[in-house]
Amino acid sequence: MNRLLIDTDQSECYDTFGQKVPCEGSRQDGERRTVPSDGERFQVLSDTVSDNWTGLTWTRTACIPDGLCDFESASLLAEKLSAENAFRSTGWRLPTRWELFSLISHQIINPALPHDHPFTDVSPVYYWTADSSARLHDEAWYIHLGGGRIYRGKKHGSYMVWPAIGPAPCQDSSLPRFFVDHTLVHDRLTGLIWLQDLEMTRAVKWHEALEKVYEVNRRRSAGFDDWRLPNIRELESLVEIKSHSPALPQGHPFHSIQEGYWSSTTSAYEPRYAWVLYLRDGAVGVGFKSKPDFFVWAVRNHL
Repeated sequence: MNRLLIDTDQSECYDTFGQKVPCEGSRQDGERRTVPSDGERFQVLSDTVSDNWTGLTWTRTACIPDGLCDFESASLLAEKLSAENAFRSTGWRLPTRWELFSLISHQIINPALPHDHPFTDVSPVYYWTADSSARLHDEAWYIHLGGGRIYRGKKHGSYMVWPAIGPAPCQDSSLPRFFVDHTLVHDRLTGLIWLQDLEMTRAVKWHEALEKVYEVNRRRSAGFDDWRLPNIRELESLVEIKSHSPALPQGHPFHSIQEGYWSSTTSAYEPRYAWVLYLRDGAVGVGFKSKPDFFVWAVRNHL
């Protein structure tokens, strides 16, 4: 997985009350911003857009005629566009959850797309993905283009369609995704290292979560500050949507898994909230920063 796709574009930092604070020393996502300028990413080809980071092609407009429909109709509409050579292209389909999430900005809202993106007619509403819920078979995943939330809804509901072209990302299956070194789990897909035993079994407030990771540093890294609270894309990269309770890959090596985990990423939609991964199904939502509702899962990069 491209490192750019597990970094966010968040460049500002906020306290528990949603007020902007200096990023330096905050331990928040915005302090670590590494994503390059957005001008290097998208290439406009008349009425389609090529994404150089993912290899996907999207319609430039996110408002397709008859594109507000139920899940079955959404899939049929994408097939129809392909058969009709719409936008002078074939191969149109509903994007996977991962593919649509790859477009989301965590710094900009309404729509939650990167700065200077070239798309038109993007509505701040839910858009279908191609993926059904593993636990609730009458529901499918959709993503809110206003703020970036990932959730599931009844397939008979009406949501927007934004088709894409391109091969879905695949993992090299010749080796298992995770390997364990003592109590550390190395992820071959992302290059990240996670704690195998999630250790911190008490739910905490968001600012406590940012601080508690440094307890891990003192215990495990001989004073080196390399453990941190993951950003929301790093957390979401662990999700396997074909699984549930928890929504992690089959045979994963993690212990003591809890329901929800704080990220270091503030919600730009409402900065009193931070992004949270809910592991029962793999939903990406938010938690109120001042409430002790979620847990801590420390991560670090390979040295």
